[in-house]
Amino acid sequence: MSQLVQISILPEQQEDRDFILKLGLKKANLKATDILDWNIRKRSIDARQKQIKLNLQLEFWKLGEIKKDIPPFIPQQVHQAEEIAIIGAGPAGLYAALRAIEAGLKPIVFERGKDVRSRRRDLAKINKEQIVNPESNYCFGEGGAGTYSDGKLYTRSKKRGNVLKAMEWFVHFGADADILVDAHPHIGTNKLPKIITAMREAIIQYGGEVHFDSKLTDIRIKNQEIKSIEINGKDWFDFTNVVLATGHSARDIFYLLHRKNIKMEAKGFALGVRVEHQQQLINSIQYHGDDQNPYLPPASYSLVEQVDGLGVYSFCMCPGGIIAPCATKQEEVVTNGWSPSRRNNPYSNSGIVVSIAPEDLPNYKKNNPFVCLEFQQQVEKACWEAAGKTQQVPAQRMIDFVEGKISKDFPKTSYQPGIVSVDLSEVLPKMIAKRLQKAFVAFGKKMKGYYTNEAVLHAPESRTSSPILIPRNRESLEHIEIKGLYPCAEGAGYAGGIISAAIDGINCVDKIAEKLMLNPNTNRS
Repeated sequence: MSQLVQISILPEQQEDRDFILKLGLKKANLKATDILDWNIRKRSIDARQKQIKLNLQLEFWKLGEIKKDIPPFIPQQVHQAEEIAIIGAGPAGLYAALRAIEAGLKPIVFERGKDVRSRRRDLAKINKEQIVNPESNYCFGEGGAGTYSDGKLYTRSKKRGNVLKAMEWFVHFGADADILVDAHPHIGTNKLPKIITAMREAIIQYGGEVHFDSKLTDIRIKNQEIKSIEINGKDWFDFTNVVLATGHSARDIFYLLHRKNIKMEAKGFALGVRVEHQQQLINSIQYHGDDQNPYLPPASYSLVEQVDGLGVYSFCMCPGGIIAPCATKQEEVVTNGWSPSRRNNPYSNSGIVVSIAPEDLPNYKKNNPFVCLEFQQQVEKACWEAAGKTQQVPAQRMIDFVEGKISKDFPKTSYQPGIVSVDLSEVLPKMIAKRLQKAFVAFGKKMKGYYTNEAVLHAPESRTSSPILIPRNRESLEHIEIKGLYPCAEGAGYAGGIISAAIDGINCVDKIAEKLMLNPNTNRS
């Protein structure tokens, strides 16, 4: 069995493997002649003190031990196998399809949007012409929202499945192996499309199918069991097992399920603004003035504060990033953030959002599953109207927002469609605006320099998670009333990012295989 040890080094020592090995051997009380092999298993930055260090976890295999190299992906040919439908080609849908191929099932993937390359033209139209394609945008299309909104792989959901295995699949399909080591792994929007394409090609190579421009428009149910699905309002396909991995922005799916009397519930989510600072400022704050150190990556931050009974926190923080327009229809505006793999843009952005439970809303009714969704829609439309009914967004300098002053001008922003000076306290709901104002002051005390009028707030940051829960059986993962329907990942309220969504896709397919009494490869060590 391998031996793990923890060591700390200076950032400039991270490329000196001989030094790292020597220090690790000393900590492990081993000699170089005692070991078969070694590697760095985990790496994280410790910037709590003025002297910044890297914490490393090293793994040693001693002579006589067996170092197992298990293939991360073990496919089967499934051209003639039993078919399952997967609705959505985001991380949950793609990982569900790949897992189906391991399990001996034929995945048929239906994606409402376009392939990952074709999506780029529609994203350019949003940014340059402010035209939103409701079926192909930052949220819809091959790879889902994560493909063109950063590719951060950090997750806290360790108990939901095998995080390492999900990461290994990314590496298998082309990601840098550093994601297996870094404490906060990140692929980058510029690299994800190639990886997503490789996943799709593998699905097809082994017998699965992937259909683009294929939108789920109806479901046929008999005796509380799913029987068939309709695509694009005309074509019906028989399936008795359907993985519903449509993402948190597929609002039409929620309305479809409601029309079919399929039980749903209102679910808490978070809403606020996306804040942009200069990355150099964040580096200086987090690295105690050592912001020119070439051995340190662009700094990130994580903030949380309880304000008047609700949590306010940073969300999807993007060092060296860009703020992007993520609306899914024309009469709304939505912001999100992304970073390239090198995180080398001059801006730093993060969502700062207020956590909202259904009961916190003034129009809450116990049996209304749409109370949070309707609130989300109202804010997005109000911001669209306030900024001139384009894809420009309402904006305000941070201190101006707190002090109730209209911003007369702005520093340059990364948000390409542009911003409009607005008093956000008049546009955002009072319950959101007042808490954000108090939180920014508190965050400025935690991070000296964060509270500055050089920071610009872009509104709204509203697609943090699904505002609706599609309830499912804890054991079978099927809908609590409909057999064969597997509500999955972010769109159903069971994930909060790329990795947790991917794991949920795997878990749903494992349950289908178990139900069909298949014996899938259990390579989940």
